[in-house]
Amino acid sequence: MFDGQLSVLFGQSKVAPYTTGGKTKRIFDLLIAATTLFVLFPLFVFVALLVKLSDHGPVIFRHARVGQGGRKFACLKFRSMVPDSDKVLKALLDSNPAARLEWECTQKLVDDPRITAVGKFLRKSSLDELPQLINVIRGDMSLVGPRPIVPSEVTRYGDKLGLYLQARPGITGIWQVSGRNDCGYDKRIEMDANYVRNWRFSGDFVILLRTLGAVLARKGSY
Repeated sequence: MFDGQLSVLFGQSKVAPYTTGGKTKRIFDLLIAATTLFVLFPLFVFVALLVKLSDHGPVIFRHARVGQGGRKFACLKFRSMVPDSDKVLKALLDSNPAARLEWECTQKLVDDPRITAVGKFLRKSSLDELPQLINVIRGDMSLVGPRPIVPSEVTRYGDKLGLYLQARPGITGIWQVSGRNDCGYDKRIEMDANYVRNWRFSGDFVILLRTLGAVLARKGSY
């Protein structure tokens, strides 16, 4: 398509022998992700065109995340930032102590200069995460699970890292329906750990329903 071949995006991935939820959760993920991607394919194409025409940069942003069992994978999103976002972030953090403190505490910026005009809309509507359905089909992610973290965040999980690594990261999860970016980092970690400790299939259904409400309300997303 616009950013590489679909065969690359849907490439095979290996996972560790045990994952929270087991085969039942995996089958559910495949059925729902494949059906949703099929139904929303026209929207997928529309958003891809919107991103491409906005500044002619890449459509898909691939970011290294740590998955189940510690395996790294490329988390897919519609690009919502300027193409040279790493340089923009570095320049900001080097010149703005308050922004650096905010970044170190939350790994997020409320007023992020890297985000494009189209990107702001995609993030507010959560449409930027639509390509993660491909990650679910590949086996990198689950519909519901812990928040996918970058390698530099691993040490922050401490003794709860083992719980995080037991599950596939989720497109959505308890963090996303509990204020999202308005939650502190330590609270996010505790939410991830509690999700794995207390996993129930019925709990995933509840989180998916609450996610719809959170997306419509656009609460805590930026």
